[in-house]
Parts: sequence; C-alpha cells; structure tokens
Amino acid sequence: QAYRRQYGCNFISIMPTNLYGINDNFNLETSHVLPALLLKFARAKKEKHSHVTVWGTGKAKREFLHADDLGEASVFLMENYNKEEAINVGTGKEISIQDLAFLMKEIVGFEGDIKYDSSKPDGTPRKLLDVSKIHQLGWSHTIELKEGIEMTYRQMQERKII
Repeated sequence: QAYRRQYGCNFISIMPTNLYGINDNFNLETSHVLPALLLKFARAKKEKHSHVTVWGTGKAKREFLHADDLGEASVFLMENYNKEEAINVGTGKEISIQDLAFLMKEIVGFEGDIKYDSSKPDGTPRKLLDVSKIHQLGWSHTIELKEGIEMTYRQMQERKII
C-alpha cells in the first residue's frame, strides 16, 4: 500500500485464507494442518494403523481455499479491483478441525479411530475471513473443500507421496 502511494504503481494487496492443493508441503514437521492431516490419514490407511492422532481438541475452526481458486481470484482481481485497501480471498466457510478430520477419514477410506491430543495447541479458536468485498465484485470460489481434498489426495497418490 505504501509503495503504491509513494510511486503511483497499480499494485493491489490480496489476503488469502489457509491454502491447500497440489505442490503443498506434505512434511509432518513443517506443513500446515490440512496437508499434515491428509498425510497422517493416508499413511495410517497404508500402514494399517488403529488410529490417527489429531493435535488439539478438534474444536478450533478454519477456512480453507484451494490454491487453484486463489490463482483464479488473483487474475480476477487484477482485472476488476484497483483500490489501496487489501482484499480478502477465501470461501467464507469454516470447518472445525474435528469435522475436517472426519472428512479426511472418509475421503482416504481410513477405518481406524481418531484421537485428539489436547496437550498440543488448538491455536486461534477461529480463522474466518470476511469475503463480502470480493463476492460483491462477482468472484466466488469454485472448488468445494471435499472436492479439493479428493483432488489433492489423488495427486499425492500419483506422485507417490504416500
């Protein structure tokens, strides 16, 4: 914003929510919640574990956007948005980590249990963006969470990540 003001450049600032998708970081030590959980469930199925352990209580809520949707939103905003204020890009939908874990269990076909490790942090209770500005401009995400996770899981299998 300051650079735009100072030099008159037609820059915009996009603030995306939590992203996921192909080419994500699937390292259990350094990845974010969605790819880490997906990898845990995939490995647990492959290795026939009795359960998957999820950090925290599962009560925290997060919003997720597929990386392809962020790409589409970026092009849309370059063509349709020219303001100094940052604009949020997301789905406007949140899901609890518990519900996310159940969704991944279903997608992967894992038959074991889900356990929660409440000695690990939940993090911020909620992370949901106000996406009303971008919706008013006419853009909305096209990849729903279940579809995006299914696509990501297939890509993990094709790339032999699991």
